[in-house]
Amino acid sequence: MALVGKKFPNIEVDAISEMGDNLRLNVLEEAVNKSKKVLLFWYPKDFTFVCPTELHAFQAALPEFEKRNTLVIGASCDTNEVHFAWLNTPKDNGGIEGVTYPLIADTTRNLSNILGILDIEEETFNEEYNTVHIEGSNVTYRATYLIDEDGKVFHESVNDMPLGRNVNEYLRLIDAYAHVQEKGEVCPANWEEGKEAMSADRNSTAEYLAKN
Repeated sequence: MALVGKKFPNIEVDAISEMGDNLRLNVLEEAVNKSKKVLLFWYPKDFTFVCPTELHAFQAALPEFEKRNTLVIGASCDTNEVHFAWLNTPKDNGGIEGVTYPLIADTTRNLSNILGILDIEEETFNEEYNTVHIEGSNVTYRATYLIDEDGKVFHESVNDMPLGRNVNEYLRLIDAYAHVQEKGEVCPANWEEGKEAMSADRNSTAEYLAKN
């Protein structure tokens, strides 16, 4: 289910702060109540391989997101206890010590299931034991959502598990969306802050293409 142009699901989930405080967090309310954009990124598991490189990359770029009035929130299906252990593991030992943004602990998989980002190949129901058998890892892909101050999703993407994200691309997308919000112009391919944008009409497109 594509969420672009729609409100992010209004659901509260467990989370943890960098100090180890247990939280109840609603991403939609974080955006609307604080009048901020939100970058929510999901990763498969704590204590894995690509995941810590991404969490540290988002942490390194945190001042840039803050300049853009954007909150960063990480998320996986791990528990708060596992998150806390990972937060207290040094970087040189594969940990995420030093990460300061909150981490969602979607252990019930309620939110990730609504978003449709779980690695589930097949679900079968066992009538004898009244249980559901799941084929697949049942953890999330590397899904990313950009949400505006009204709670509307303006970007979503999903990477397969081996593929780490480019953090700078999300900064570019936030800049582009902010330009649209402020100027009412549209942003052409490879647009970056400071470059020429366009009016949403054929003449503007033709002029832009002629110059570029």
